[in-house]
Amino acid sequence: MVELINVVLLALMAIMAMRIAHVRSLFVSVMMAGIFSLLSAAMFTVLDAVDVAFTEAAVGAGMSTVLFLGALGLTTKEEKKASAPSWGALLLVVLTGAALVYGTMDLPHYGDPAAPIHHHTAPRFIEESPKEIGVPNMVTSVLASYRGYDTLGETTVIFTAGLGVILILRRRNKEEDV
Repeated sequence: MVELINVVLLALMAIMAMRIAHVRSLFVSVMMAGIFSLLSAAMFTVLDAVDVAFTEAAVGAGMSTVLFLGALGLTTKEEKKASAPSWGALLLVVLTGAALVYGTMDLPHYGDPAAPIHHHTAPRFIEESPKEIGVPNMVTSVLASYRGYDTLGETTVIFTAGLGVILILRRRNKEEDV
């Protein structure tokens, strides 16, 4: 049953991605991007990454959609016609994709019990986290304590990006008033 849900979600995400690439209306593309983010959040939930799903739903579908709609209010409603295909950009994307796929070739298979993480890090977190941290939720203890600096860095990046967007929009509004 889980495999069927995965296939359906993946198919819907692929369809949505293709529609986003071909639609000319910027408003429709923003709405479709929000739907894509919600489908991604559903996929993360099926993969038992509820914390990542929550972040994707809040940031991807929520904040990003609101920011895109705000930016859309300052631009036109339709995409400009493309002048000519950029073969250099296509080549760069294909090479980057090939490098990323090549980089994943020696990773352990998903769910492999012989993967290194199942023999060193995960058992330590499971056994020591309640004693060291005192938080009953395993995900919270890992994200808030063991990976605290990483979480602080991610929060700082999101805050800085939001602040930058606000400052850009604010400056543009001041220019229009003059």
